[in-house]
Amino acid sequence: MPELPEVEVVRRGLAEHAVGRAIENIVVTHPRAVRRHAAGGADLAARLTGLRIDAAQRRGKYLWLTFDEPDAALIVHLGMSGQMLVRPAGAPVEKHAHIRAGLGDGTELRFVDQRTFGGWALGELVEVDGTVVPDAVAHIARDPLDPLFDREAVVAAIRAKNTEIKRVLLDQTVVSGIGNIYADEALWRAGLHGTRVAADLTRPVVRTLLDGVTAVMSEALAVGGTSFDALYVNVNGESGYFSRSLAAYGRENEPCDRCGALLVREQFMNRSSFSCPKCQRKPRRR
Repeated sequence: MPELPEVEVVRRGLAEHAVGRAIENIVVTHPRAVRRHAAGGADLAARLTGLRIDAAQRRGKYLWLTFDEPDAALIVHLGMSGQMLVRPAGAPVEKHAHIRAGLGDGTELRFVDQRTFGGWALGELVEVDGTVVPDAVAHIARDPLDPLFDREAVVAAIRAKNTEIKRVLLDQTVVSGIGNIYADEALWRAGLHGTRVAADLTRPVVRTLLDGVTAVMSEALAVGGTSFDALYVNVNGESGYFSRSLAAYGRENEPCDRCGALLVREQFMNRSSFSCPKCQRKPRRR
């Protein structure tokens, strides 16, 4: 699933190509694309038509658009394969384009989703800790690229968890934006195995880990994120190429860039974890 860098790439594209445009019409062609909007596709289309897009915003992996109507927020769930594409109105329609919004400048904002796990939904805006976010995002913690991210508070929150450190990194209520790929990459940079218990880590170690999270996501963002196939793209349909720079994720049986040992893959929380058996020693059982 897309993580913070991939979502931020999409947000920046929307900020450049969709913000400031008015929505002239909306066509919904697949009910699953609006299943999170309880009132249905017709209601979503009616409420959005005529509004001007004021901003594209993000927290962690969560993306939303705000409008000139103060209380409206369109939450965009990218799911496993969701894309937000800006196309000329007359361009061929993609096979899995389930929502198309005509914009005032002759382009269309298209939600394309091959696997139909994503979708659009309208939500109310609420204020949390001095920041306005959609109500569905109110429980999500700030991410490391947020200017108001409080590293020391997050260090304390992580050390309060008596569970595996990778599980904590994936908990979006502790720190947001991190998924399986960037968790493995940050743990490799910090020399930590994902099953180390968070409460056993010292403050300096947790700070180093968070610095690694920030660095790896910033580097990925600079090259458009991580794309393993044509599903993860920006608003122009272009893929990112940070996959070429991954040090751990997806590199089973390849030599570690730090020590040369062959990287291993292990099961963790119904997904795969990749690590170096030499640089990232498994903890002893308590």
